[in-house]
Order: sequence, then C-alpha cells, then structure tokens
Amino acid sequence: MNATNTSDEILRSALSLIIAGGYNGFSYADISKVVGIRNASIHHHFPSKADLVRALVVRYREQADAGIAALEQNVPDPADQLRAYLGYWQACIADESAPFCACALLATQIPVLPEEVVVEVRAHFRALSSWLTSVLERGEAQGSLHLAGPAKAEAEAFMATVHGAMLSARAYGDAEMFGVITAPLLQRLAARA
Repeated sequence: MNATNTSDEILRSALSLIIAGGYNGFSYADISKVVGIRNASIHHHFPSKADLVRALVVRYREQADAGIAALEQNVPDPADQLRAYLGYWQACIADESAPFCACALLATQIPVLPEEVVVEVRAHFRALSSWLTSVLERGEAQGSLHLAGPAKAEAEAFMATVHGAMLSARAYGDAEMFGVITAPLLQRLAARA
C-alpha cells in the first residue's frame, strides 16, 4: 500500500468509526485493526487524533462541495436541486453507505472536540447554509419555490430538518423515517401561494 492509499484507507476507516460511535468512540487501535497497519503507521500520516479528524472533515467538505457543484451543473431547477439533495441522503441512509452526515454528528459533540475540528465542522455548516440559501432565493425568484420567511431562515430550517430526519431514522432504526419527515418540507416549499 502506498502512502496515499494508506492515508485514504485510514480516513475511510475513521469516517465509518465516527459515524458509528462519534469522536470519542474510536481509537487508533480500532483503525489499526480495520486497515491492517500498526498504530505507529497511523501516527506517521496523522500525528494526533485531532489531525486525523480535521483532515477527514476537510476531505468531507471537499466532497460535499464537489457534489453541490455537480448538482448545480446538472440540475438547473432549484426545486429539483432540493429533491436531488434529499434523494441523495435518502439513498445513503437506505443502503447504509452514509447513514448520517459526519459533520452533523460531530456538531453534536462540539463541546468535546478540539478547536481545529470545530472550525472545520462550522465551515461545513456555513457552506451548506449558504448554498441552500442561494437555491431557495433562486427558486423563489423563478417561481418554483414559495418561502414563508427570509431565505436564510428557511435554509437553516431546511438544514435542521434534514439533520433531524437523519437522527430520527437512526433512532427508530427505520430508513424510511427520513422521507416521512422531509417529504412535507419539500411539499411546503414547492406549494404555490
């Protein structure tokens, strides 16, 4: 395994472990077992757990940015962009490939996270809120979405509902709960005044 592949494997393993048990729910020993390398090798790539999780969140944000850019390019209608975003999470929860947003999960643990991780988690939320705000503004201007309040407030409510729906799906052990919660949100936004 070359250094890049090893680093990627470490990050993939850490992401799975964080989603399963949170920041304090895993150690380098856990990663070592999954990846099949010694703890010292992990420390070579990521000297501390804070370095590892910060790098993981930076990569997570880059992937989210790339996904949003692809959505912007391939799905012109703002209402359809919201549907596609919800569909992405619905599929990830259903097939358990990504049953929870890593940044949402880490946000629940901000009081115990190292500051360098907190900075990256908050940056993810700001970027997602900014994108959702722009989608809602465009949708309202084009007439495909109806907002009950300012786009920024609607974006925050949308984001909170999506993350809450992930939590409910996990709490109930029912992937369908995500759609049960998010479908009315989209219906309300797409309703004509």
